[in-house]
Amino acid sequence: MHKPISRTFLLTLAFGTLAGPVRAELLLRHDLTADMALTIAKAAVDSCVAKGYPESAVVVDRAGATIVAIRGDNAAPHTMENARRKAYTAMSFRTPTSEYAKRFAENNATVLQQVTLPNVIAIGGGLPIKFGNEVIGGVGASGSPGVDEPCVQAGLDKVAEQLR
Repeated sequence: MHKPISRTFLLTLAFGTLAGPVRAELLLRHDLTADMALTIAKAAVDSCVAKGYPESAVVVDRAGATIVAIRGDNAAPHTMENARRKAYTAMSFRTPTSEYAKRFAENNATVLQQVTLPNVIAIGGGLPIKFGNEVIGGVGASGSPGVDEPCVQAGLDKVAEQLR
């Protein structure tokens, strides 16, 4: 008479031998420094001020937490919240908010649902911050009708060498 095979033996055989030893690997990632975030935000505000617009800019990290927020001289109070939400949206969906706003205007069903989430906004003026292809944050600006995104790009241009 054969002795029954134990479940422990079968589990050991299946997971121990076939799968090999389990090795935990940590995720490697890059994060913005406060100095870099400040440079981006300040350059964005300065760029729009040079064009005659009072501007606010916000930089968020990879989790959407604010690193730097600057309300430029004479910028309206609502511009801080708009800039933060643009930065968050660009980071979250890994796309410029101008493209996201375009999909919203086209009644994209997914975007119409996503804009109901807290902190998401479908207005141009936000860009993801990338280190290579890795999205490490977002930057948004508000206060200059139709000129926010070029001002944000000016901020990113200031640190372009560090993001390669």
